[in-house]
Amino acid sequence: MMQHAIRLMPNLNRAVALIAFMILCVRCDTILATEQDGNDSQIIATLRAHCVKCHGANDELEGDVDLLRLDEDSLRADVELIQSLIDVLELEEMPPEDEPALNPQLRTSLVAELNAIMHEAIAKETIFARTPVRRMNRFQYNNAVIDLFDLQCTVFTLPERMMREHGNYFQPATGKMPDHVIVGSRPLGKSQLIERRLAGVAAFPQDLRAEHGFDNRGDHLSMSPLLMEAFLGLGESVTQSPDFNATNVGIWDKFFATPDSENDSRGEIRARLEPFLSKAFRRPIDATTLNRYTSFALQELVRGTDFTEVMKSIAGAAIASPRFLYLYDQASSSDTAETINDIELASRMSFFLWGSLPDETLLNLAAKGELHHEDVMNDQIGRMLQDRKLKRFCDSFPAQWLQLERIVSSVPNPDKYHKFYFAKFRVSMHMMLEPLLLFETVLIEDLPITQLIDSDFAYRSSVLQSGYGELASGEKVDSEGSNNPAQLRFYRVPVSDRRVGGVITNAAVMTMTSGPDRTQPITRGAWIATVIFNNPPDPPPANVPSLDEKPTEGEEHLTLRERLAIHRQRADCKGCHEQIDPLGFALENFDPVGVWRDQYANGRKVDMAGTLFRKHGFNNVVEFKDAILTEKDRFTRGLAGHLLSFALARELTAADRPALDKIAEATAADGYKMQTLLKQVMMSEPFLSKTSPK
Repeated sequence: MMQHAIRLMPNLNRAVALIAFMILCVRCDTILATEQDGNDSQIIATLRAHCVKCHGANDELEGDVDLLRLDEDSLRADVELIQSLIDVLELEEMPPEDEPALNPQLRTSLVAELNAIMHEAIAKETIFARTPVRRMNRFQYNNAVIDLFDLQCTVFTLPERMMREHGNYFQPATGKMPDHVIVGSRPLGKSQLIERRLAGVAAFPQDLRAEHGFDNRGDHLSMSPLLMEAFLGLGESVTQSPDFNATNVGIWDKFFATPDSENDSRGEIRARLEPFLSKAFRRPIDATTLNRYTSFALQELVRGTDFTEVMKSIAGAAIASPRFLYLYDQASSSDTAETINDIELASRMSFFLWGSLPDETLLNLAAKGELHHEDVMNDQIGRMLQDRKLKRFCDSFPAQWLQLERIVSSVPNPDKYHKFYFAKFRVSMHMMLEPLLLFETVLIEDLPITQLIDSDFAYRSSVLQSGYGELASGEKVDSEGSNNPAQLRFYRVPVSDRRVGGVITNAAVMTMTSGPDRTQPITRGAWIATVIFNNPPDPPPANVPSLDEKPTEGEEHLTLRERLAIHRQRADCKGCHEQIDPLGFALENFDPVGVWRDQYANGRKVDMAGTLFRKHGFNNVVEFKDAILTEKDRFTRGLAGHLLSFALARELTAADRPALDKIAEATAADGYKMQTLLKQVMMSEPFLSKTSPK
């Protein structure tokens, strides 16, 4: 079997094996019908007619790939292999450029047959990847504690929250973003850490991001004994903070305040604990647990402990409990996928859009068994999208999707790019906010997601507008307040020059994908492949040296494209470079700080021409955007994959592929609207299912 053969290759990874497999298969243009077994599929017939001669029929296997024993059953048994084949065919990554092109009709036919095989295999036995039991990440914990106690301040400062809102501009219920907003930026350091928070509460360490993923991934959120000890102390430090009082705690009167009458302490405590614990643990509280907490409270009162202090102790214990800290699904009754229950659905919805606990409305509908009804769920999604807590989704997903944290460490050469630095700050503090404000606008105003590729508007500060130079629109941006680094004024301006606008040509992306002295087309290409098309390239071989920032002696007259052409001569580098280099060089007119240029410092003209997916040629960056928009369904599917992975806190697998197809199709049918995309993600089978065998 091909799967068995691939596993036997110690020096080749699966991607290399697939490359070898596809190269050999496409050297002939047609299928010899006379050699085709009537019971074989077109795929197997192609392999037997044209590939096994080199891959199994003799002792010297090319690429160490043995296809002689591959049959229909072994192919159907490996859906991940099928997905890999579909991907390299659909994206036209195979065959390589120096091999004969595959007949378009044959390519289309093979993709259709492979898709049919995959859908049949998945429908027969759907098994979604299991999301492991995981703790809340730091962002979710902060939000959950705020919502549980209705805090009027934050628990602890979150540096990972890259944009600070001033003036409550974020009002999704209005369906409109204001033309002028005041925001703050993470790189300001201590000046942005001055915010109302609970004194004496220290945050636990920041959570790591998964490769090409997010910081809520279940396989990255483990709980060490040391961290568990920290959580126990954290719960107590929250409720014992001097700022944890009637002024800052919204539920103080109904939960912590001493009751007027002490005649029925048990009844009073139970009445307070039941809704509190149900919300904290995100499910109706069982009698045993309620009695245990109630008994503890009564014992403490008998010992003479103050009522408020007793309730603080209970609250501290509740937020240190595994039932609060851990996110999980109940065990399934089978080894295959089954529908999640309403309680699980309420948490899945709230942690996706709000990064926090479900509210009383969601919990009540779940307790009644009504939340899973399509019309009820649709109404609740609409309600959640209009709630101000949606800002938390905007504070977590877009920055991670766009990988914007990389700009924090961007340090262009100050001798070359001195305008990037001013006072004690960097222009990057303005740059990073532009794509985040664009994302928020597309979401709140329910605009087509194509605006993220090629927007006709942007939010700019005066510093940022001047940085774009001649590419900036003629719209004047008020510079008032631009000298106050804690509160940056951004204005909505039209974008008349399509070279800018959207996230791809944004100054933040251009800067964070460059080195101190030069652009990095490979990094830029990998960013587009990963972020825009959700098709991350394999990491480079460990023994491949990076290209020097500055030309070596004798290369001063070369363009960057020419220098990289020399660098990529290695056979094991060629395949990935053919995929990502055109994407990166398409942006080469933007220098390391995102400023437009027509030529290099040595006087050579910038050559950015290329072809997207080997079928959409472009000669300038506007044509490159047009090529991406021609493939907007690929972008839609890629963004849907990012959103679904974020929602499920796991990596997607081949079993999720049919759902992604449906999400993309439904979104396209409704004009590619952002809120439609989110709703379709939440209505999808993977979102509503679990595979959690006992």
